[in-house]
Amino acid sequence: MAKKTEVTVEEKLRALYDLQLIDSRIDEIRSVRGELPLEVEDLEDEVAGLNKRLEKMTSDLESIDFEIKEKKNKIEESNSSIKKYSEQQKNVRNNREFNALSKEVEFQELEIELAEKHIREYKAQIEQKNEIINQTKERLAERESHLTHKKNELDDILKETEKEEVALIKKSEEYEKNIEDRLVKAYKRIRENVKNGLAVVPIERGASGGSFFTIPPQVQMEIAGRKKIITDEHSGRILVDEQLANEQKEKMHELFDGISA
Repeated sequence: MAKKTEVTVEEKLRALYDLQLIDSRIDEIRSVRGELPLEVEDLEDEVAGLNKRLEKMTSDLESIDFEIKEKKNKIEESNSSIKKYSEQQKNVRNNREFNALSKEVEFQELEIELAEKHIREYKAQIEQKNEIINQTKERLAERESHLTHKKNELDDILKETEKEEVALIKKSEEYEKNIEDRLVKAYKRIRENVKNGLAVVPIERGASGGSFFTIPPQVQMEIAGRKKIITDEHSGRILVDEQLANEQKEKMHELFDGISA
């Protein structure tokens, strides 16, 4: 039975840095989109909200129109009642009946006044709501235009980068399978805890990439020896020597060029 080949620390470091370069490229592609997806989502929510508001205002206008018709019908009914009571007053037999009918007439007149007052109030509401509707429509048209522009902008970026991003995600998953689980978990944990997503960084001018903390010469020699995995005591990042980093960058550039071609 063939003996299983032992993976050296150097091979592990190269694999981790390759994975980092791939994931960093994915990060770059996503940063090009920036806040656009969120902007589009916010605009879609705003447009939906404005449309809902217009629907509500239109429904309110229909309800007010119905109320106005009801009040006009009430006025007609009251006028008919007044006419009826006035005719009856001509045939009354005593003052008590006449006064009773007079009170009915007075009541109907008050009903007419109240209905007319309500109609004036409803018409004022209609005027106010129409003004708000016009303002909302203007705002909606402006937001829809802005949404269309942002969607087109996002679509253009997606067309340029989607194919590359999908291919790189697939590559990232393939590379992960070639690295032992504990290292992948450590790598992902570090990536989540650092702002720029760099979990594996090279030594640059005596310090870990992106850091101002100098690494002692003895530690630098150990990193260059590639005999064990060493992390930066300040950031927790996995450290690789500059030569290894440059070699892997050159290799990955060829991969990236092939994917984006």
